[in-house]
Parts: sequence; structure tokens; C-alpha cells
Amino acid sequence: MMSSQTGGDVHKDFQSIPVINISGLFHGDADTRQSIAEEIGEAARNIGFFQIVGHGIDASMRDELKAQASAFFEQPLDDKMSLYIGNYSNHRGYVPQGEESPDPNKRDLKEAFDLAMELDPQDPAVTPQAPLLGPNPWPELPGFREAVETYYDSVYQVGRELMGAFARSLGLPEDRFLRHVNKPPSQLRLIHYPHDPLAEDAEGIGAHTDYECFTLLLPTTDGLQVMNGAGEWIDVPFRPDALVVNTGDMLEVWTNGEFIATSHRVRKVKEERYSFPFFFACDYETVVEPLPEIVGVNGTPRYAALKAGDHLYAQTIQTFRYLRERLERGEVKMPDGALETGSLGQHGRHKDATTG
Repeated sequence: MMSSQTGGDVHKDFQSIPVINISGLFHGDADTRQSIAEEIGEAARNIGFFQIVGHGIDASMRDELKAQASAFFEQPLDDKMSLYIGNYSNHRGYVPQGEESPDPNKRDLKEAFDLAMELDPQDPAVTPQAPLLGPNPWPELPGFREAVETYYDSVYQVGRELMGAFARSLGLPEDRFLRHVNKPPSQLRLIHYPHDPLAEDAEGIGAHTDYECFTLLLPTTDGLQVMNGAGEWIDVPFRPDALVVNTGDMLEVWTNGEFIATSHRVRKVKEERYSFPFFFACDYETVVEPLPEIVGVNGTPRYAALKAGDHLYAQTIQTFRYLRERLERGEVKMPDGALETGSLGQHGRHKDATTG
């Protein structure tokens, strides 16, 4: 893979994350929508991170999601483990501390509950070749499923608006990416970082890039840090009314490095923290490769094609202990052409710099 020379190299020393009001994407005229799209594109090229307000997800919906997450994580461990993610074939359920590690040599100090788009097992998209699709397991907690599904549906619609804006910022038709978003394995995670005074200098979650197109994050306090092009860690200020957006692997490939997947981490959890990342993906069978419209402008393709669902599954296998064990036992197979975790984005650029 050739290292990108665009997207993020220009502003190596950025020290802050922009805040963009996207209300005009829902209600504005064509000029307003284009202006917001250009703001989004600039942030994606130069930083890879931005915060959005005016997204329409009101405080009551956000508060109810947090309340239901708290009720779930306050349960005894045995109750949570009854929904252990390793009990299911489509990567849904409870993730205990230590289960997930972007770096297998470091233990992440968090627990999570993972779900994705609810699909009936009889849906034609649910096949053995698409192991991340299907139904969700649900805890028997009053109001939990209703609150979580309401938030999922709302943030998914915000993501669709952003997907259209990303395309417009590149001078492409609004549906250029959205035509590949119908039944995607877009995951919502409910993450709990417990307060542990002995772990204040440990990573809540290690440095990584996100595998999908982009992420919309609802946090509840500070803790998120972003790596700028000079390798410095920049704090993302907490805003209770904002969602944090960052570009991921698949937009990097699609845009031929115009947008870069930016490394980020959670550090020094000095108080109990929740976060709710929504990983906006494209359909499982989508072949993601540098778009000819972009290659025609900036030269040669810098990335090999990848199948969206296979890339996501391969990265997940390398990140979760139960899947690594299944791989060792021959119960699952690594998809053809799987990339090593950290091959794209800033991780990949830094790796290229040290090896080449």
C-alpha cells in the first residue's frame, strides 16, 4: 500500500477540533447544504475529526440512552455475562473488561454492549457469508430496547445526512456513497469506563483508527484524545450537546487518501465515563476502492480494493479475544485479503515511515 500524501499531512500541528452546526443539512436550501458540506470536507481533509451540533437528537433521547446503559452495566456480572458476545455468531452482546484490545498486549479498561441493525434471521441479507448481520440479543430491562433502538434509528439518519455531505464536499452526487448503504453492519456500542483511581494513567481504550466509513460518538465526559499529524495527542473538549465525528478506514480508501482515518484513544479516566459510538458502515458486499472520479484528479490509486464486510470482520477478529481463539481453533476463517490491524490511516503512515 502506498502511503497517502494528502489528507492530514497539511495541518500537522492542529491544536483544536472544529464544531459544525449541521441543522442546515436537514432544513436548509441547496446553498446552505453545500456550505456545510464544504466545512465538513475541510475538517475531514485536515483533521479527520470534528464535532456536530444541530443534529436533532434531543437531550431527553440522549439522557434516556445513558440511563438505560447505566441500568445495564449496574447489573451483577453474571447477569451481563448471560449475554456474552462470544455466545452469538454475529458479534452482538456484552463485552467484559479485557475482551477487546486493539493492541493484544494491552488490556482495555472498559466494558461494552454491542448491537447493530436489527435484521430478521430470514432476511436475505443474513447469510453465513455475512457473519456480522442478523438480530440483536436484548436484556430483559424495562425500556432498554425501546430507548436503544430509538437512538440507533435517529443517529443512523444523522449519519445518512453526513454521508451525503461527504460526497458533496468532494464534488460528487449526494448519493455516490449512499447507494451502498441499505442494510449495513453499522454498529452501536454502549461503553462503560468504570472509575478506578489505580488506573488513572492507563488507557481506557488504546490508540486506533475506526474500520468503517465514519463514527458518530456521544460521550458523557472528557477523555477522548486525537493524534495530530505531528504525533501529538490533542484533547477533544466535551460538549453535552455535540456528537464527535471522525473519518474511518473505508472513507480513506474510497477517497484515495483525501480523507484520512485519524488515530484516537481514551486516556486517564478519572471519573466514571460512558460513551456511545455509532460506526457508520456501508453494505457488507460493497467493494470499496478509490473512486475513479477522485483518482482522475489526484493521480494513481493508492489503495487496493477491499470488501467492506470482510474488512470489518477481519479487523474485528484481530481485536476480540473470543474471535482470536475461534480463529486458532479453526472455527472461523480470516477473510481473503485481510489487512493487519492498523494498516490504514495514521497507524499505516507511521508504520510506513519507520519501515520504509
